[in-house]
Amino acid sequence: MDFEGLKKYLALHPKPAGLTLQYGTAGFRSKAQQLDHIMFRMGMLAVLRSRVTGATIGVMVTASHNPEEDNGVKLVDPLGEMLHPSWEEYATQLANAEDQELQKLITEICQKAAVDQQKDASVFIGRDTRPSSKELSQAVIDGVSVLGGQYHDYGLVTTPQLHYVVCCQNTQGQYGKPTLEGYYQKLSRAFTELIKKSLSSGEAQRQLKIDCANGIGALKLAEMENYFPKEVQIQIYNDGTKEKLNHLCGADFVKVHQKPPKGLDMKPNESCCSFDGDADRIVYYYQDTSGHFHLMDGDKIATLISIFLKELVAKVGQTLKMAVVQTAYANGSSTRYLEETVQVPVHCVKTGVKHLHHKAQEFDVGVYFEANGHGTVLFSKAAESTIRQLAKEEKDDAKREAAGVLENMIDLINQTVGDAISDMLVIEAILALKGLTLQQWDALYTDFPSRLLKVQVADRQVIDTTDAERRAVTPPGLQEQIDALVKKYKLSRAFVRPSGTEDVVRVYAEADTQENADALAHEVSLAVYHLAGGRGAPPQP
Repeated sequence: MDFEGLKKYLALHPKPAGLTLQYGTAGFRSKAQQLDHIMFRMGMLAVLRSRVTGATIGVMVTASHNPEEDNGVKLVDPLGEMLHPSWEEYATQLANAEDQELQKLITEICQKAAVDQQKDASVFIGRDTRPSSKELSQAVIDGVSVLGGQYHDYGLVTTPQLHYVVCCQNTQGQYGKPTLEGYYQKLSRAFTELIKKSLSSGEAQRQLKIDCANGIGALKLAEMENYFPKEVQIQIYNDGTKEKLNHLCGADFVKVHQKPPKGLDMKPNESCCSFDGDADRIVYYYQDTSGHFHLMDGDKIATLISIFLKELVAKVGQTLKMAVVQTAYANGSSTRYLEETVQVPVHCVKTGVKHLHHKAQEFDVGVYFEANGHGTVLFSKAAESTIRQLAKEEKDDAKREAAGVLENMIDLINQTVGDAISDMLVIEAILALKGLTLQQWDALYTDFPSRLLKVQVADRQVIDTTDAERRAVTPPGLQEQIDALVKKYKLSRAFVRPSGTEDVVRVYAEADTQENADALAHEVSLAVYHLAGGRGAPPQP
């Protein structure tokens, strides 16, 4: 290690005194001006991780759906997945070490993780459109350079695009070409094939209005538009030229507030969707003729995709194990519909994309989405090779054709991570192939009314949960109170869980009417406040 070089760079990227940050599901996130030293150190960590895995590691500079003045960083592992949990601990240690301790800590990590400092290291870097992102990604580059790593700076990319190129690089091109052009070509080729097969080709054009949250999605969609078949017309709104990133727009805003974003003029029954700030989440919506707003969130998206894939798997005549993976936040009505009507197994896991992704890997076809619109589909290696072989060699026309559609679906889906652009094209292709309108999709099932609240507490650690966060183990007596409250309402359920990022407890409730869901959520909030050390005034109805 070049100690003199390290000293020189540390002077450029000093750690502010007393600042501690934790590497979580979303990596590090904070106010942008607090992150320069973190970026430098994550550049170094990426080099160490690359040496251990013998593969290229990604570093993405983004704070996703957070306000524009925030920023963040996350590392991408060799197959495009999130950083291995055992290394999240190293990330937190590196982030919080004082400058003079850094050299010793790096040596310790190298010993613990068996890092060979002589090996080559390769890092791919990407960033979103925040004003702070260019400077912060330069700090990442400094961190990679000081430890002698090689880097490729992709500049402005969506988060899923960086995951994609990392996976392509490490599979020696089996997953695709590790370039943006390769990404656009692979997705658009599969999409064009599917749209060609759809019955409605020639009848009507598919039109879609897209709110890009004033973020990177707008730039990348504009680049990709030339690759789209002429049957599909998109209109981009909130493209970042006028307003601030994520301000009153984007998938998160639409999902939380259950209303259209600012800056998008909706006419009755028009198809619309919103990306989030780094384009890894998507939700669809429309307004009916009476001005009523209808949202198709991650649960509805998972349901549409599951119905379609299940039909194809049946047509192909293979016994492929298929399942949907959800979290406790999935609307109970979606779970019921998937299990009873679509008849596909549903598994519930802890909140956080890594838990969903991990569970979905257990199946031949694993569909996972969070209610917020982040999700994708995973295909096992065996399922993928079977499908590709049938698409080429199957003698039965109907089976071969179904396998061909599945093969294009596999190519259109970004299996590394939730991807708003890819998910949008998957949804558009399914709606076209099935001849469905947004209204018909929306009508598959009706969500149970729900309410999400948060309660300020002195220490969120006092709440411990089990059963995929659906039941509270501590504090004593809390779960019994929740059970008693739930019994008072029809079609109801409620759960509480500590936030991953702040000292609050999140409360979720469902019931047969909005009034009852609100009442149940409030009563559970009061129970949390009294039993789990609430701070400030008690929750008001």
